[in-house]
Amino acid sequence: MAASVDQASLFSEDPPEPTKTDESPPESSATPTPPSPVRVRTARRSAGVQPADVSEEVMAVAGSLPGQLWLGTSSWTFPGWTGLVWGGQYADAKLSKEGLAAYSRHPLLRTVSLDRAFYRPLSVSQYAHYAAQVPEHFRFVVKAPSLVADAQVRSENGRGMTLNPAFLNADLAVREFVAPALEGLGPKTGALVFQISPLPHQLLSRIPEIIDGIGVMLAALPSLSSVAPDGLVAVEVRDAEFLSSSNGPLLVRMLREARAFNPTTYCLGLHAKMPPIEDQLPILRALWPGPLVCRWNLHRRHGAYGYETAKQSYEPFDRIVDPDLETRHALARVIAGTTGAKQASYVTINNKAEGSAPLSILELAKSLKMD
Repeated sequence: MAASVDQASLFSEDPPEPTKTDESPPESSATPTPPSPVRVRTARRSAGVQPADVSEEVMAVAGSLPGQLWLGTSSWTFPGWTGLVWGGQYADAKLSKEGLAAYSRHPLLRTVSLDRAFYRPLSVSQYAHYAAQVPEHFRFVVKAPSLVADAQVRSENGRGMTLNPAFLNADLAVREFVAPALEGLGPKTGALVFQISPLPHQLLSRIPEIIDGIGVMLAALPSLSSVAPDGLVAVEVRDAEFLSSSNGPLLVRMLREARAFNPTTYCLGLHAKMPPIEDQLPILRALWPGPLVCRWNLHRRHGAYGYETAKQSYEPFDRIVDPDLETRHALARVIAGTTGAKQASYVTINNKAEGSAPLSILELAKSLKMD
């Protein structure tokens, strides 16, 4: 397949065949040699977290994926993943402290989303601690702190209280997010995601100003390329008004202009507060060619505020409960087109998307292999 793909074929029903990047990938995006299956052991209490056995099917699927694709989950601290990711029964506290190394040995899990960074900025040493636990091919997806990405100061239950005076503050974005992430993660920096939280009602009429403010902030960020060759910046929104006929072109123009400073794209936020994936794709088409960042967070059946309902329905997250074939197949077409054009693709999936993030990743990867 040619290195360039036109907009019409990128998201078509019959996607172009992905380039066999596992045969001759760029140096910065080389497909790793999958690790050998690890035998499950009955570990002594002093032993660390052990990875699960990996089947031949999973190894074959992982080996077929392009080198520019990083698949992973939102966090890794779920005891219910025993047999899928973990080789034994472990408490969530132990997985939080020691599970990342075992997680990163799974051949399909080449990234993870550090969602905790949204709630409180992480330090250089915290980022470095994570980076030291994973192999060289691993890349992190990191959410920008709410300090700069949320227009409101919120109470502990998430209710907006007052406007946030630090919203989109460029100096804080660099000092509290991008600089420590780059220094701590180094070349393992993947996608730095500015998730713009739902705006208060009084700001929804001022979205063009918000878009301009995002652009000013992105222009102030340091260059990623010298430290993180696979690093990029993505902007995710949680208000459909950003994609309207009047605001959508402004968003696209701002993201295109930000590419003068860093690889930049729109993050597909697959969440019931946003339109379905098909209705978000026009933004990516307008930005083509470019990388893909997708965060598949919540099944639409639970509604915009259905995280707790989904959690109760899906725990312990050991099986797919609500298969979302339409979203999965649409996402597979986008990945195939993007990686086929040798563009980086970062895709993370939450347990609340279908019931079990590791199994959703496996089914998505199998869809790619079939294509």
